[in-house]
This record gives sequence, structure tokens and C-alpha cells, in this order.
Amino acid sequence: MSDLIVRTQGQAGRITLNRPAALNALTWDMLRAIETALDRWRDDPVVTLVIIDGVGERAFCSGGDIAEMYDSGLRGDLAYGRAFWRDEYRLNAKICNYPKPVVTFLQGFTMGGGVGIGCHAGHRIVGETSQIAMPECNIGLIPDVGGSLLLAKAPGRLGEYLGLTGDRMDAGDALFAGFADHFVPEADWPTLKDALTSGDDAIPKHAAPDARLATWQPVIDNHFNGDRLGDFLNGMPTDLPAPLAHARKLMDRNSPLAMAAAIEIIRRVRIRPTIENALEHEYRFTYRAMEHADFIEGIRAAIIDKDRAPKWRELRSGDALKMTLPLGRESLDLTKETQ
Repeated sequence: MSDLIVRTQGQAGRITLNRPAALNALTWDMLRAIETALDRWRDDPVVTLVIIDGVGERAFCSGGDIAEMYDSGLRGDLAYGRAFWRDEYRLNAKICNYPKPVVTFLQGFTMGGGVGIGCHAGHRIVGETSQIAMPECNIGLIPDVGGSLLLAKAPGRLGEYLGLTGDRMDAGDALFAGFADHFVPEADWPTLKDALTSGDDAIPKHAAPDARLATWQPVIDNHFNGDRLGDFLNGMPTDLPAPLAHARKLMDRNSPLAMAAAIEIIRRVRIRPTIENALEHEYRFTYRAMEHADFIEGIRAAIIDKDRAPKWRELRSGDALKMTLPLGRESLDLTKETQ
């Protein structure tokens, strides 16, 4: 059975991620097939909108399938990961800039690469089970797939908080932080999808669930307003309020280098908040990630050995800057397809 189901239904182009046992994790072939479908439908007069969803109750998409990337890194093959990221980022930009409405249904886990597929769409629907996060710092990477743009545009300093902690957002939090647009009870999703395919593009309005992050934002804004990782870690009070206690617990698990670079990138993207600028800054880090960061060790600890005991590099002055310097001739080209 195909990992991706691509078809037209009524006026809609439909893309369904079909790896429920793997939480719909994205393979390279899936990314390419999604891009091919979007390119084909761009000028198709029959297709007036695109629906992207996933099979199963547990996840829309839990991220990228990175086992092969880990293996290639161990072999010293740096080109594999760089090519994968180039193709993935080009797709993220196409979804963000797509000339026709894209509607995504984000049940269960939507994390990492799933955010890149699901949260740059024009209409992002969440439900009771939605759990959205950018947890890349936990594996030695920075929030990528255009996630730095979403984080940069989040209210106040929620972007720094979410990027450094990888905290999971439920439906209410995702709506408040700008990662989603509509709350629709999941029991109503099949009817809504049928209506969209038949030409009724009105998404029903439902009250947004309460957002924990709205309550926590004053504390987050007051604390996550520094310029460097040390400002966040060293500036925490002795008696931690709930938001900071939760943040500290999550940040203690993460790569210091990845968190320091994430701050740099989010701040730069906030100055010029475009998908192209975000992906360019992210690619500077991911291009170097296997060779000069904690990515391989992070994958080993989280996915391969599953000991949850990564040995992170010591963060030294200037390390984050080195990881985010321009790449010159190797800069990201979103118009060029990998051969």
C-alpha cells in the first residue's frame, strides 16, 4: 500500500499521508510526491483547493523519517541530509506560497516535518487530540521546515519559549500561538471534507478552546526577552513559577548549541518574516548539523539507542554564530530541484 494517497475528488486535490504505524512520518519519496502533485494542480482549472490529511487517530505527521539520514551521517555522507533538507524546504515554501487554498487537518501529533507540511497552509484545522510542537532542539537540531517563521510571528516571546522548550500545544494553544486557524470537533471532519470537495468552502465556526499559553504569556514575555541562551538559563528565579519550572525541565533535555542557534534564527527571522528568509537561516544550521552540531548524537539517544542520555557538546562563545553564518555558494536555492 502506498505511503501517500494522491487523488482528485470533486473540486479538491487530495493528499493523504498513509503511514499510520509510523505516525505518518515523512520519507523523501513522500516529500517529492507531494511536491509533484502540487505542481500538477497549480494550473489545473478543475482543482480549486487542496486538502492534506493523514490516516489514523494518533498523528497527522510526527516529523521526518530520519533513520536513513542518521545512517548516512555515520558513513560521513553529508550530501544526503543536505539534499533531503533542500527538497523539504522547497516544498514548505511552495505550501506557504501556494496560489490556491490549502486546508490541513491536524489530528494527534503534528511535529517537526509535520509542521512544515501542515502549518504553512492557509487553513489549518485542529481538534480535540491535536498536539503540535517543534521539538528539534531535543535531537540537536533547530526548529526548521519554516518553523522559525511561525515562532517569530507568535505573540510576544512565545516563539522563543516554544522553540527552546519544544513544548506541545493543544488546539487552544496552537490557535493562540498562530500555528492553527480553526477548531472543529474531529467527529465533524469527514462531513467538512466532503463539503470542501463538493464546492462548499465555508469552514464552520466553533469557539476556540482555552489556551494555557495565554495565561502563561506574561511570565514568558518577562523572562524570554534576552538575546542569548545564558539570559534565559541564568536569569531564572530561585522560586520558579509554573511556566518557568515547566520550561526549565524541557530545556534541560535539549542541546545547548541548538537552543543558542535557535534564538539567533528566531530573532533574525522576526526582523524579516518571510518563508524564504526563515528557510535560508534554518538551512545554514542544518547544512552544518551532521558535521558540527549535536544532530547525530541526538538521534542516537532519542531514536536509535533510546537511552535518552545524549552527550551534548559544550557550548562555547561564538559557536551559535558559526552555525548560522551565510553559506555563500552553498546557500539555499528554492528554485533548484535535487537531481
